[in-house]
Amino acid sequence: MSIISEQERQEMLRLAESFSVKKDMEYLSSHRHNPVLVNGAFDMDRLIEFLSQFNEFINHQPKPFSPMIEKDMKL
Repeated sequence: MSIISEQERQEMLRLAESFSVKKDMEYLSSHRHNPVLVNGAFDMDRLIEFLSQFNEFINHQPKPFSPMIEKDMKL
């Protein structure tokens, strides 16, 4: 991992002190929600739908199914 330059460091410090950035982050924090929770319960169908759409969005090519062949499986 590379060390950031002094100019980048100064920019990050300037942004950390910015009132508008803090206000925007507070707004985002107060309006976030968990898309897979419905009335406080976990909804597996929503999770699968989200993951399917996300994989489609990132153009993920599914791998072909291959069964696991294991002789001695222990927990």
